[in-house]
Amino acid sequence: MGLIRPNPERKKMTNFDERAKDWDFDPKKVERARTVAAAIRATLPLTPQMTALEYGCGTGLLSFALQTDFSFITLADTSEGMLAVLTAKIAEASLSNMLPLRLNLTSDPLPGARFDVIYSLMTLHHIPDTAHILSQFATLLHPGGWLCIADLETEDGSFHADGSTNLHLGFERAALQKQVETAGFRQVNFQPVFVIQKNKKNYPIFLLTARKSE
Repeated sequence: MGLIRPNPERKKMTNFDERAKDWDFDPKKVERARTVAAAIRATLPLTPQMTALEYGCGTGLLSFALQTDFSFITLADTSEGMLAVLTAKIAEASLSNMLPLRLNLTSDPLPGARFDVIYSLMTLHHIPDTAHILSQFATLLHPGGWLCIADLETEDGSFHADGSTNLHLGFERAALQKQVETAGFRQVNFQPVFVIQKNKKNYPIFLLTARKSE
C-alpha cells in the first residue's frame, strides 16, 4: 500500500469548493476523464440497464463521459462547490438519469440504493482508511457488481506539492489488491490507463477493476 504523508499540524486540504468553477476548463482533466471512461467501457461488460455510483465525482467529468452507458448514475461528493457546478451542468443538459448527492462514505450512513458498478477517479488516495472505504463499496454493490478505481501508482510525495496532508502517496498494486480481495472482491485486474504530467514529472495512473463475489 502507498505511504501516507504525515500530518504533524492539520493543514487544510486543497479547497475543492474554490477550484470547482474552473475545474472543467483544464483540458488535461477532461482528457483524463474521457480516457478512463473509454477504458472502463472497454473492460467491463456494460449493459444499458446497469446503474452506477461515482464516488468523488467532482464536477462529473467522468460520469458525463459514461452517461449514455448506464440507465442511471448517482454522483456523490463531499464538496458543495463541486456539486453546485455539477447540478448546473445536469440541468443545462436536461439529463434525467444523473443525480448529484452529497455523501461522505467515511462518516455518513449508507444510502439505501445498491448499484451494478461503482467507479472513482483520483479519489482513493484522498481517503486515509482504504480498507473501510473498500468495504463500503462492497456493501453498496449488488452481488456480481463491478468496482473500478483509477488512481496513482506509488509516487514520491511530489504529486501534491501544495503540502496537502492525509494523502496516500499512490498505491502499490499487490498491497491494494490484497485489500480489495479482503473486502470481498475477485477478478482483480490492473491496467495502465493514463499518465499525468505535473511538476516536470510523469505520474502513471492505473485502472483497477474487480468484481464483487456473488
